[in-house]
Order: sequence, then structure tokens, then C-alpha cells
Amino acid sequence: MPECASATQLSQRKAAERDALEYPFDVPSGAGAVTEVAAGVYWARIPMPMALDHINVYLLADSEGWYLVDTGLNTDASKACWRQLAEQQFPGLPLKGVICTHFHYDHAGLASWLMREFDAPLYMTHGEYFTMRALASSNAVVKEESQRAFFARAGMQPEQFDQMFKAHRKDPFVPDFPPSFIRLREGGHLSIGGREWRVVIGEGHSPEHACLYAADEAILLAGDQVLPTISSNILVSDVEPEANPLENWLASLQRLQQLSPDTLVLPAHGPVFRGLHTRVQQLEAHHERQLDTLLERADQGEKFTAYQAMGWLFRRELKSFELILGLGEALAHLSYLCRARRLRRVADAQGLDWYQAN
Repeated sequence: MPECASATQLSQRKAAERDALEYPFDVPSGAGAVTEVAAGVYWARIPMPMALDHINVYLLADSEGWYLVDTGLNTDASKACWRQLAEQQFPGLPLKGVICTHFHYDHAGLASWLMREFDAPLYMTHGEYFTMRALASSNAVVKEESQRAFFARAGMQPEQFDQMFKAHRKDPFVPDFPPSFIRLREGGHLSIGGREWRVVIGEGHSPEHACLYAADEAILLAGDQVLPTISSNILVSDVEPEANPLENWLASLQRLQQLSPDTLVLPAHGPVFRGLHTRVQQLEAHHERQLDTLLERADQGEKFTAYQAMGWLFRRELKSFELILGLGEALAHLSYLCRARRLRRVADAQGLDWYQAN
């Protein structure tokens, strides 16, 4: 059986990883407050009513106006924060663009409202915009039975699915979809405030995640593609059950490794930091440990479901929406190992998927 790191060892590892990075700026002090991290680049925080209690947003000064990067959740509190930020930081100046790194609703949940409130266009990649539009459309809701079958194949019990699905259906943050967008493409540029921001596309966490990189000053607006204290969720869902997102995400990390080692990273969660190459290596090592955990079980001759694998990768109780993320991430690691022919998947007569050494 594989040895699991103790809580103390995990805590020590996390502390060592944090200490290996540099945090040159203080966190903004509260709602409406900003920290200037480069000339005309302002870091603010929008609160979120959940365990991950904030999202970082960025305000970019431009001639006779400004742009914003990511939006926060579709809540009254988020809207109040944006009104306050606009009035305090750019009084009387127009918002010239809403830039969303990806479709997740903490990043794009207020896109429609911001477009209406400030009469501004939306900038997104094609993959992110149309994923958001499909999921938000009432005519394209994924059916319960499709999801039930997907999670049953992974080993989830019916009563657990019922509890999870009930909680998910009550989600209060689902937004309407924006009516139009301006497309961001790999290698394209946005000229804002005298800087050329190059679009760098990432995959794995979302379909076509847009980072923005100012090469002259080595500044990266990273969204969720690289975070300083947590690993971005990489999951397989019922919409694309045969996906291999971990492979795509690791390849994206390698592309970020080509940027300057002195890059100032502006992430969507956690503090602004320097140490991009170090953080990429930490994230790669994290997923190697997760993969090794599953391989060690298989090498012992065990046969297991994705649901059992989730329990080995996440050694705490997961509730409601966390189950979707946790089970999806377990499936992502299993898919990666199956594509590499290090594990194989076999369905039994009841349609339950089992994983074992190849």
C-alpha cells in the first residue's frame, strides 16, 4: 500500500512551497482598495461567499479609459465592488473592455452585467465564450440522467449523486450569457496603456484559457492557469468523458516555463508573486505525486473505481460541489495514465468502470 503523507508533512511541504516564491506586494486592504503592481496596473479583490473567499481582478489604465480583467461572481456584493472601483479609480472615464480569462463563473459571471452597466465590449477566446454560452443557455442544459450515468460508472452511489445534484441545482451564481464578444487568439495582442499584452493560451483547467503577457516588463495576467498556493482544478466531466485534460494542462505549464524567470505573476487567486518557473515545477511535482499514488495502488494488484481513487487523492470529506471537482480530477489522472498505457479501464457487467495495472 502506498504511504500517505501525514498532515504535518503536507503542511511542511506547503510552507516550503510558499517560501520558495517571492511576494513583492501587500494584498489590497478591502473592498474598493487597490494595489498598484506596475504603472497603470491595479490589483483588487472581489469577495466570494465560499471557501475560496476571493477572486483577484485587475484594472488596466488606458488613455482616456480603462480595462478590467475577470469579473467576480454574479452577486450584488460584486456589483457594488465594481461600482466603487470605477468611481474611486477611474471617475468619469469609460470602461473600454471587459476581458475574461475563461468561462468559469467567478471569472465571467458578471460579464453581461458589466457590458450593460458600463457599455463595454467583452474580450474572450472562442472556446471560452461558446462554452459559457452553451452552459448558460436554458436550451442546452445537460440532462440529469446523463450525469447520473456518468457518475455511476465512476462508482458514486445513487444517494450521493442525488445529494450532489440537488445542491448543484440550487447554485445561485449561474449568469446569463453575454450577447457578443471580441475574439482573443493565441499570439494576438492587446495594446493597453502603452503596453503590448500578448495572448498566451492555456488548456486543461478550461478549454481555451487566455493569459496576457507583457514581455517588455515580464508581467503575466495568469487567471487560473498558474496559482501560487493551490493547484487549478483539472477535471473530466460528463460533457467530454474521454478527455485527457491533465496532459493538456501539463503541456500548457511547459509553455509558461518559456516565459522570463523574473515574470511578475498576477493570478486569479492568492497573492501576486515572482517565481514562475519554481511554481511550475511545484505544480508538476504535485501531479506526479498524485499519479504515483494511483500507480502504487495498481502495482499492488488492486482493482479500483474512480470514486475510490478520489478518496486516495483527497484525504478529507468532500461535499456537494466539491464532489464534482474531486471525482472529475480523479478521472483526469486516471485518463492520463490510461492514455499513457500505464493503467487500463475495464467495464463490468453492471457498467461500472474499474482501473488496474496494464
